Amino acid sequence: MKKLFAAVVTVLVVTPLGATPVAAGRPPEFRYELLAKAQPDECFDGVGQPYPAGPPCAEGQPKVNQAYVWGITLTGNHLWFGTGANLHCLTSGRTLDAKNPSLNDDWVCEYGESQIAKRNPNLPPYLGDHRMPRLYQYDLRHRRLTEKTSAVTASPTGLQLLQGTAGIRAAGSHRGVVFFAGPGINATMNMFAFDADTGAFLGAKNFPEYGNIRHFLVTGGTLYAGVGVGGNGGEGGHVLRWTGGKSDPFAFVSVADLPAQPADLAFHDGRVFVSTWPGPAASGAAADDPAPSRLASVWMSPPLSAGQPGLNPADADGWTQVWSVAEYEPDIVTAHTYALGGLASYGGYLYWGTMHVPLKATTTHLTLYPPKDEAGTRAAIENTQRAISIFRGRDLGGRREKVDLLYGAAQLPAYDAAAADGAGAWAAAPTGYTPTYGPSGFGERFLNYTWKMVVAQGKLFVATMDWSYLAKEMNEGTGGGDAPPPTYGGDLYVFDSPHRPARAVDKAGLGNYLNYGIRNMVASGSTLYLGMANPMNLRTDPDDDVPEGGWELLKLTMDCR
Repeated sequence: MKKLFAAVVTVLVVTPLGATPVAAGRPPEFRYELLAKAQPDECFDGVGQPYPAGPPCAEGQPKVNQAYVWGITLTGNHLWFGTGANLHCLTSGRTLDAKNPSLNDDWVCEYGESQIAKRNPNLPPYLGDHRMPRLYQYDLRHRRLTEKTSAVTASPTGLQLLQGTAGIRAAGSHRGVVFFAGPGINATMNMFAFDADTGAFLGAKNFPEYGNIRHFLVTGGTLYAGVGVGGNGGEGGHVLRWTGGKSDPFAFVSVADLPAQPADLAFHDGRVFVSTWPGPAASGAAADDPAPSRLASVWMSPPLSAGQPGLNPADADGWTQVWSVAEYEPDIVTAHTYALGGLASYGGYLYWGTMHVPLKATTTHLTLYPPKDEAGTRAAIENTQRAISIFRGRDLGGRREKVDLLYGAAQLPAYDAAAADGAGAWAAAPTGYTPTYGPSGFGERFLNYTWKMVVAQGKLFVATMDWSYLAKEMNEGTGGGDAPPPTYGGDLYVFDSPHRPARAVDKAGLGNYLNYGIRNMVASGSTLYLGMANPMNLRTDPDDDVPEGGWELLKLTMDCR
């Protein structure tokens, strides 16, 4: 896996996207400050070794497992958020089948060699770096962070479910209730509820019929959530409507029955729209089985004004697939590895962006079409790399539907297995679009996730992940050929108007280049609260010349003069 990773990085640095990065112009005045940060929570003394007591660590070195602000919500003067631990390890283990431990100055992934795995022999190796997530409340008025984990673990049910939760991937709030939810390590979904007014823990529940959750949405006075069915949401998805209250916080009904799991949700043009991730069956599908409904897509609900207020169980079969990655990506195998992320309604359009797990398209291609020689391997590596694309559409599903590619490519490589007398060959193929503003990734070849979109003060903010720092560790020095070296750290872009291109707010992790992405954003007036993703679990020395690893909570303020 490390050899393949290094080969992919070599291709990326020698073969840039072929276009100039998006023009930055004069950025607006933004000020950001750190509100809270993860602290070391374990001592590490070598792969597979017992964890010494601490921190502070008399033996070994401090380690910070909690990596992402994975779910966040704002209610009144309080931010509530939950974390995910060692998610770089969990993703590479599950998605890319990484099993051999990796150790460097920035992070360690022990996989099946960890003490956790050794104590639990039935635990899959990719979960060897799992740690229980943590829950927090941040008081904006008094600038005070309060950990709420113990309120959950004081309950036997809460303790059991939180210990079995891969991470708090979603958070939402409505009518005085705060929700935390995430996938369980046993392919189910767990949810936790708090009283937003008193801070009291209301209870926890396991949902065995669901396997994943990413976001909540409040619109029209109603709370909705997108959930996946089966392990990692691989068997389809639903949109749930909350019908409960403080006395019955876990009452939900399904108002959408979808063939793929929802990722993000947005209200637009009188309807709810969702972006989706493909299930494993879609991403591993053969080239002659495109399963278009299971590809990453945009789905549209019936009008919320029809029938009873909001969406109801009668609407579950009335959703329409209005766009699919098959309409853009010409290589069918690569198309099956796309996911969609953030989406938002802005200026009369629905905006959305793509997501690409590093190496996923490459490993899928190499599995389906094993190369005959090194040249074939290199061709697969070179032609399966994708940076994010940004789209927008209006009148979706209507007679005057129009979808624009804002950042992307007019041509992409596609593989023809029958070409060259059955030997197979790659060739450039049209995507059917001409980018309005610029190339994929806003011109940054390592931007791989469109993690979240939020509208604030008449602007559309786009939060991304930049995996160049991960690539650096695998192939020291990521500049090469005619390509400039990347800027480490997640990028935040802003559209000041639906009639102008995006520009960069920050391209270096907002003060910490180890923050490889902005995982979450919530807006309050001219302020954005950002939940950062930073899995560098061994970067804990405050006295060296490298910033620290672990999640960060940031406040970004706009100058509205």
